[in-house]
Amino acid sequence: MIDSPPPTPSTEVISHRPSRLFVYLAGFFVANALVAELIGVKIFALEDTLGLDPWNFNLFGEIGALQFSAGVLLWPVVFVMTDLLNEYYGQRGVKLLSYLTVGLIGYAFLMIFFAIQLSPADWWVAGAQVQGVPDNQAAFRVTFGQGLFIIVGSLLAFLIAQLTDVIVFHRIRRRTGEDKLWLRATGSTLISQLVDSFVVLYVAFKLGPELFGGVTSPWPWSRILAVATVQYVFKFTMAIGLTPVIYWLHAIIDRYLGAEVSAAMRARATVT
Repeated sequence: MIDSPPPTPSTEVISHRPSRLFVYLAGFFVANALVAELIGVKIFALEDTLGLDPWNFNLFGEIGALQFSAGVLLWPVVFVMTDLLNEYYGQRGVKLLSYLTVGLIGYAFLMIFFAIQLSPADWWVAGAQVQGVPDNQAAFRVTFGQGLFIIVGSLLAFLIAQLTDVIVFHRIRRRTGEDKLWLRATGSTLISQLVDSFVVLYVAFKLGPELFGGVTSPWPWSRILAVATVQYVFKFTMAIGLTPVIYWLHAIIDRYLGAEVSAAMRARATVT
């Protein structure tokens, strides 16, 4: 019988369940955040999607419908991943992934910028025209070439919200102990997303245009407050609705790690 080779640092990381769990959560976290940024350029009407009449709400003097960025489809997943990372890897784990995610999203937009500058092939443009797209290069630019202040506002809001989430999560945890998972998970999300909802709109549609000008005029405060309120209500509802999912995933992870390892990781997470 041939003995298996002794474990090396690389194989130990791969076979070490807490390390593998971090890779799983980190990969899903980064992928969802990046995809949410890319599809977020599309604005959809919730009432039309559900086949309902427009609500035409009146908030702060603004009349509007329930319209959201398509990125809201994926941000609830990021919320859940953040809470799980908070629970098992503490502040250092969440901060590390938050900084990494911002850097990778920035890198992705930089590569997209260079891709937009490339001259399109004639057959690529002609092929799209057959499908009803008269200018495929313009469509590509509009779809992926988000405005600078939208990108800056989105990344800044994401980072501030993540750092707020981790602070609130662990303050609640220190006061309540291991009990009340629902309170620290939901409470931290509700507070952090309140910050996120207003920061992104303020930077992208008011501060940026006021300081540097642009194609569109700065939004009035009434519009920022109205749009941010509608988006926050949606996120608030999703955060409450996802609470059972947090408990379900928590139970799955505890079984995967084992009760002893899981308890030790959660204890370390409170002090890191």
